[in-house]
Amino acid sequence: MSLARILLDSAATTALVATMALSAPSVHAADKVSIMVGGYEKQIYLPAKLTEALGYFKDEGLDVELLNEPAGVDAENEMLAGAVQGVVGFYDHCIDLQAKGKFVESIVQFSQAPGEVELVSTKHPEIKSPADFKGMSLGVTGLGSSTNFLTEYLAVKNGLKLGEFTSVPVGAGNTFIAAMQQDKIQAGMTTEPTITRLLKTGEAKVLIDMRTMEGTKAALGGTYPAASLYMQTDWVEAHKDIVQKLANAFVKTQKFINSHSGAEIADKMPKDYYVGDKEGYVKALDAGKAMFTPDGIMPEGGPETVLTVLSAFKKELQGKQIDLAKTYTSEFVKNAK
Repeated sequence: MSLARILLDSAATTALVATMALSAPSVHAADKVSIMVGGYEKQIYLPAKLTEALGYFKDEGLDVELLNEPAGVDAENEMLAGAVQGVVGFYDHCIDLQAKGKFVESIVQFSQAPGEVELVSTKHPEIKSPADFKGMSLGVTGLGSSTNFLTEYLAVKNGLKLGEFTSVPVGAGNTFIAAMQQDKIQAGMTTEPTITRLLKTGEAKVLIDMRTMEGTKAALGGTYPAASLYMQTDWVEAHKDIVQKLANAFVKTQKFINSHSGAEIADKMPKDYYVGDKEGYVKALDAGKAMFTPDGIMPEGGPETVLTVLSAFKKELQGKQIDLAKTYTSEFVKNAK
């Protein structure tokens, strides 16, 4: 066979293979999304892990990677750096970041109350209100975190000035408990199941309870939207199809939470989240389940309450015009299927 004929046959074969490859049905890969959760073992953020456990991400054709970061402020920084596409954390970061010229919005609003409690060590009965925080070390998950924001607000509201107390980053769970046991903090803000663990041993008592709507309104003056899925506005605009799928999955989860008991929800969660006390975990979940929104929609008047709270102590917000309409969107949850 001549060289020319060999080259001609080779070219024809290559063309045939290329044509077959183009005409073959393509296998659609799942949309990959990374979401950083500000402590996914916390009950306030259980929609993230619950959605995964219920298979709702996969139902939407999503490949969602949930990453754990105990402090919400660090999760926020990971998103701004582009390491993750979204954060499951407190809505208040959306307002705080706009004051710094960065536009981030809540896509699905998981809760309408913080689910946080200010605990006081029983070694310090002299602390009877936030007015007694002067000179104290107060536990927060991280500096710049939502627990830090709320702690500063409660102190300022009760007549203290920033600098008259110390915020100590101690995380949650075992690290928070150890800090209180060792008297490194005299009081601190945390969530379930850490709250129940410390109350059960008698090492702490409740000073301010924001696990319920009533307690939240008493402490903060109104409905306080907290746990949410938030993302950078530019990314949302460029990936509306993926964001809609995320909203579809999370809204299904909100409806599941609203229609199932604490025990039924707990059965879907990883067993190590119970921290050896499933009964306590279920009891806390039943008591605080009302904090979750039934549909992922931002509660009316909530953003205004959050702005009022943050403006009480954050100089970056004082005198600055914040466009609350750009800190959240209900477009995707209202279109959820």
